[in-house]
Amino acid sequence: MHQWILATGNPGKVREFAAVLGSLGVEIRPQSAFGVPEAAETGLTFIENALIKARNATQHTGLPALADDSGLVVDALGGAPGIYSARYAGPDADDQRNLLQLLEAMRDIPMERRTARFVCALALLRHPTDPMPVLCQASWEGRITFEPSGSGGFGYDPVFLVPTEHRTSAELAPEIKNRLSHRGQALAELAQRLKLDSTPLMAD
Repeated sequence: MHQWILATGNPGKVREFAAVLGSLGVEIRPQSAFGVPEAAETGLTFIENALIKARNATQHTGLPALADDSGLVVDALGGAPGIYSARYAGPDADDQRNLLQLLEAMRDIPMERRTARFVCALALLRHPTDPMPVLCQASWEGRITFEPSGSGGFGYDPVFLVPTEHRTSAELAPEIKNRLSHRGQALAELAQRLKLDSTPLMAD
């Protein structure tokens, strides 16, 4: 097994990545297991922030590092909250405050203009100066509801309506959400690229 660092301390995210990449001979370890400090997300795009986090993790461990940066993009709000999704209501905001802030900002916007998408960017670096990182990006189209519904998921899931399923992301069974979601799509693309790439991406 080749060991990669995932730039997170979230055990749920580690399990999600490990489930997809384990079949490719990759063992996913969280950066928190190595005492890696959080990187300052100073990029202006999802890809930039994913690269910053992956580079920080490989610099501190010397191992290949994988990072994702995800968020919600709402058309009627000019793309907000975007890369600031996790801190939309302020630097110390939790999921509930961010969600309420979003609903307030969209209070007078009719349903036909409440289009939005979740976006996930993945970055894989083999070493800190890797000149050709592997980059994957995917999106999940939906609309913002007028009130929360569902108890599953996290973040903005309770107000993200999935048109094909006629329910919010928070109302979906986990296996359906993982298949449809922005992160699920990006991970599937990464796995496919690793299978097809003729140059090994794993460090010895």
